[in-house]
Amino acid sequence: MKPRITVITIGVDDLERSLKFYRDGLGLPTEGIIGNEFEHGAVAFFELQEGLKLAIWNRKDLAHEAKVSQTTPSPTEFTLGHNVGSKEEVDQVMEEAQKAGAVITDPAHDTFWGGYSGHFQDLDGHLWEVVWNPEWDI
Repeated sequence: MKPRITVITIGVDDLERSLKFYRDGLGLPTEGIIGNEFEHGAVAFFELQEGLKLAIWNRKDLAHEAKVSQTTPSPTEFTLGHNVGSKEEVDQVMEEAQKAGAVITDPAHDTFWGGYSGHFQDLDGHLWEVVWNPEWDI
């Protein structure tokens, strides 16, 4: 397997509501929901960076496709990291997320390792970290 990820798909409870959060609230570019003509096929893709997309798909449809039981979600299964170029940009993204309806779980702050970060949960409980790392060029 080559070390490459091209799509991160997250399960959501309400596709329309999550579309509005990511498109209107966070400003992620998308063509909207596609695949409504297929049973279990409705999905929305968001352009993140060249070669990487975020997909939102109804949890029940994702469980059906992957042939797994739908279980109670936990926000501690993984985080989605959004690295930015400055402390000010961390604050800006955190504010946008909160205005869009996100729950701020960890307000932006200086970290023990010299960076600056905060965490929020989207409308379905997925945990995001917004972070500035002074060692990384963004």
